[in-house]
Amino acid sequence: MSRPGTLRMYVNGQAVDVPEGASVAAAVACVTSGFRRSAGGARRAPLCGMGICFECRVRIDGVNQLRACMSPAVEGMRVDTDG
Repeated sequence: MSRPGTLRMYVNGQAVDVPEGASVAAAVACVTSGFRRSAGGARRAPLCGMGICFECRVRIDGVNQLRACMSPAVEGMRVDTDG
């Protein structure tokens, strides 16, 4: 159970509590620095933080290729990275 003013979500199966209003990118950064891998296998992470670079793409509740920096964290959300 999350504390007041926070919400609990899951990143790669790991529970993480973040402040209400946080982005998915902030929650992912609490668990791992790798958001995805390039075609060549290099680890990738957010660059711009405002949805332009697309480096923070993750799977949210089964939907692929969503930008973590543009997605608000929601109680119970499940996020998967390939980083």
